[in-house]
Amino acid sequence: MINSGVLVLNRAFFPVHITSVRRAFCLLYADMAKAINSQYELYDFTSWSELSVHTHDEAIGLVGRVIRVPRVVVLTAYDRVPRRNVRFCRRNIFVRDRNTCQYCGKAFPTSELNLDHVVPRSRGGITTWENIVCSCISCNKRKGGELPEQAGMRLIRRPARPQWAHQFAFSPRASIHREWLPFLSIVDFTYWNLELEH
Repeated sequence: MINSGVLVLNRAFFPVHITSVRRAFCLLYADMAKAINSQYELYDFTSWSELSVHTHDEAIGLVGRVIRVPRVVVLTAYDRVPRRNVRFCRRNIFVRDRNTCQYCGKAFPTSELNLDHVVPRSRGGITTWENIVCSCISCNKRKGGELPEQAGMRLIRRPARPQWAHQFAFSPRASIHREWLPFLSIVDFTYWNLELEH
C-alpha cells in the first residue's frame, strides 16, 4: 500500500506524475502539496490527518492514529506542464503497439515480444518510430532480414510516431484509481525510461 500510486497534479490541476503513497505523505507533510478529496476540496497534512476514516477508505496506521491515503495531490508551487514529445524507447513502442505483434495481431507479454525493423537495417532501414514495430519471436524469425512483402507478411498497422497529448504513462499493469479519472479524461499516457538511439 505504501508504494501504491498517487496522482500528482500541478497548480493548474494538470496531471504531471504518479508517485508513491510514501512520497505523497512526504509532500503533504513538507507543505509542498495538498490532498484532494472526492469533492475537490484541498487539505494540508494536518487537516487531512484529522479526517475521519470510513470502513471503505484506504488508510495507513500511524502512531496513535489512522490516516486516509490520498489518491490525488496537487503541488503548491509547481505550475509547469511536462514536455509533450514522446520519448522513443522500447517501453513506449510496446505501449504504442499495445503489446501486440504487428504481423500476426496476437497480444503477448512484453517478455515474449521483440522489436523489428520493418525495413531491415541491412537494407538501409533506420531506427525510428516509423520503422520499428513489436513482433512476436515466431514472426520475427519468419520475416528475417526481408521486407514484410518478401516474407509474405503484412503489417496490421503502419508504424507512426505516437500522438499522445502528454508525456505521462502507466505500466500496462498499473492500477488507475477511480479518484484519478476526473483528471485523466483529457490525457493519453506514456512514460518509460531509456530513450533509444537513432
